[in-house]
Amino acid sequence: MNRKGLAILLRTRMMRPGGSDKLPITPSFAADKINQLPHGNRDGGQDGSDKPGVSPRQTQRLYESVKDSMHSAISMNKTEVLDFVLGDFSEGYSGLSMEFRRKLLVALSREYDLNRAQVKELMKQYLSLEIPEGDTSEKDVVGEDGSLSAFYRIERNLRHALKPMYEVLFERLNTHPGGLKFLSVLRADILSILTEDNIAAVRALDSYLREKLSTWLSPANLELHQITWNDPASLLEKIVAYEAVHPISNLLDLKRRLGVGRRCFGYMHPAIPGEPLIFIEVALLKSVAHSIQEVLWLDPPIHEAEAGCALFYSISSTQPGLTGINLGKFLIKRVITLVKREMPNISTFATLSPIPGYLQWLLSKLAAQSKLAEDFSGQPVVDQAGSSFYENLLRPEEEQALLELPMEDKALKSGMEILLNLLATTEGDWINCPEVVAALKAPLMRLCARYLIQEKKRGKALDSVANFHLQNGAMVERINWMADRSEKGLRQSAGIMVNYVYRLEKIEEYAQSYFSTGKIHASNDILHTGNMA
Repeated sequence: MNRKGLAILLRTRMMRPGGSDKLPITPSFAADKINQLPHGNRDGGQDGSDKPGVSPRQTQRLYESVKDSMHSAISMNKTEVLDFVLGDFSEGYSGLSMEFRRKLLVALSREYDLNRAQVKELMKQYLSLEIPEGDTSEKDVVGEDGSLSAFYRIERNLRHALKPMYEVLFERLNTHPGGLKFLSVLRADILSILTEDNIAAVRALDSYLREKLSTWLSPANLELHQITWNDPASLLEKIVAYEAVHPISNLLDLKRRLGVGRRCFGYMHPAIPGEPLIFIEVALLKSVAHSIQEVLWLDPPIHEAEAGCALFYSISSTQPGLTGINLGKFLIKRVITLVKREMPNISTFATLSPIPGYLQWLLSKLAAQSKLAEDFSGQPVVDQAGSSFYENLLRPEEEQALLELPMEDKALKSGMEILLNLLATTEGDWINCPEVVAALKAPLMRLCARYLIQEKKRGKALDSVANFHLQNGAMVERINWMADRSEKGLRQSAGIMVNYVYRLEKIEEYAQSYFSTGKIHASNDILHTGNMA
């Protein structure tokens, strides 16, 4: 695709369906596009009963054909020609509906699992052996004592028996042209199955494939590529399509993000040419930005020689099937090293990050506490101090400020009810009323700090983006009010964004302490705000 085609694509994405009015790409529309690209045929319409003229019998025959190809790809020995079999399997799989993909993957996980009867028998043999006394290692080496040979033989056989048969399929696909990308699609479908039905065999299949992908996609096998305006339009189109944090609205927006004062880096793999697995967007600024508006619409940018901060403002993965494989960790560290080497004047490395789980957490807390705050007759209870589950999330002055707001619904009797009512509206109209914005700032900022540093899941930060940066060695530096006024920003975090800072001399220390103890390093301001009653 040339740049004219790319421009047409962008214009098309900004048109109303069935109309001619232009409007920016909405976050939900961009997300839909991102989800569709790697799985264009996931939701039907490509095969099976959704195809006009295709009978259920033909659909079943297609499934059986793909399953036969899968069996051949696993059972053929290394000396036989595999390329056409692997090609038939991957092409046939792409033609299956999600229903039949699910059926095939469940069959793969169960019918090509390891042979547990064999494993059990080998373990029985192993436990029956007597461990020789004394140091026999030297004798064994020179062949004078074969007392350990039985151990070595059974251990070798155990290692082989503990490998599921579907490992052969994964290994062979990895060396097949286009196979690595196909394995990513395969795993995305596995993850989709697990979200609906937690099948133990499929969970084991996913775990095994994730380990394989982690090995094949190690940093040693990845190339760091700086993406510029001079790259092929086909690559730039993918940046537009996969940008998951701040959608690219038009060609000028794309050019600005790749121009002066900006950088974009992606991890590329030789087996998936022309498509980054993950990419990061960087703004070169004088200091850490408070809002995304400063980053996306600052015009003109400062001279790069004046920059003292490299701000990471968007990290997007292009492959849903690589979820759980932390390529971003390696990418951030590589980019920090590269930028520091090329621009010694840069001394601060920070992010301007979304807080995707904040509002959902807060609405859940408010709903639960509002329910507890009513007695059995439905009337508000003045004092719930006797309940160990009740917690007034608001400080007295915050409660008072909310109660003084002119509310249409007179039935709302508490600050928490008012806050819940304001935030639960999907339109986010509260942002247009200065009085409401002023009343909401203090409680929302304080509770956001608490959410980031105190709310945990399995000992780690509850927020997914926070967990990502903290495990990479960052610290929570600052939260910013009205930093993202987009529909998505208001829906996720009431417009609040957070700066994480990577202090070069502390990255490994912070990452290790977070990994081992769950300790979250944060600035004094954040700690003070988050611990306020």
